Amino acid sequence: MRRVSLHAVMVAWAVVTAFPLVWALMSSVKSDAEILADPWAPPSSIRLGNWARAWNAADIGRYFLNSLIVVGGALALTMALGSLVAYTLARYEFRGNRLVYYTFVASMFFPVFLALVPLFFVVQKMGLLGTYPGLILVYTAYAMPFTVFFLHSFFRSLPSAVAEAAFLDGCSHLRVFARVMLPMARSGLVSVGIFNFLGLWNQYLLPLVLNPDPDRYVLAQGLAALSVSQGYRSDWSGLFAGLVIAMLPVLFAYVAFQRHLRAGLTAGAVR
Repeated sequence: MRRVSLHAVMVAWAVVTAFPLVWALMSSVKSDAEILADPWAPPSSIRLGNWARAWNAADIGRYFLNSLIVVGGALALTMALGSLVAYTLARYEFRGNRLVYYTFVASMFFPVFLALVPLFFVVQKMGLLGTYPGLILVYTAYAMPFTVFFLHSFFRSLPSAVAEAAFLDGCSHLRVFARVMLPMARSGLVSVGIFNFLGLWNQYLLPLVLNPDPDRYVLAQGLAALSVSQGYRSDWSGLFAGLVIAMLPVLFAYVAFQRHLRAGLTAGAVR
């Protein structure tokens, strides 16, 4: 009975979690009349033209491309710098090591709201306001503390004998890091990469303040503008289509890397 009760709770939770996604997907291929008449009924016919209209007429395609550029650049820079910092703090002892590490940890608890005004003026004085490099750098700084904190335990728990054998074979510190340590910490890298992708892809507050140029709106900004404009036009099908397009990369990323994500979380918990 205990196992049955547990499975019943898990099934109920899965239904509650999946229902909004299924409802949004059904609404994205229905007409506006069907959505207003019976929002819970399945569509009478599949209208993929809603997706095309949202992609082209509502500029979702441009917002999608902007998000790919910004999030892709920030994710690559975050993983490169974060893994280097975490590896250095975990494997090398030097004066100030703990201070630097706990500074990164403390940064995770700093509310981003308090930094918006000074951050705006810093980016503006650098001439990066409303540009891709400006958002990429800010996104990278935003994601670095969690990345360093997450990867630090992985690099710290890796066996030292493997690194020592590589040093005896003539490898430099950089080659040991790139050829030995990074492959061994792959599950942790994939896990923190997925978490960073989810957080940066759904980021709204930072681009709202630092990205006033409509031509460079990221997807979160574009969806907010779309919800206002399409709501007044009563184009609910186009709005739902835009929401589904925004959700697809996140769903694909989770489905593709769910095994690595579970392995990374389990390894981090045990270590």
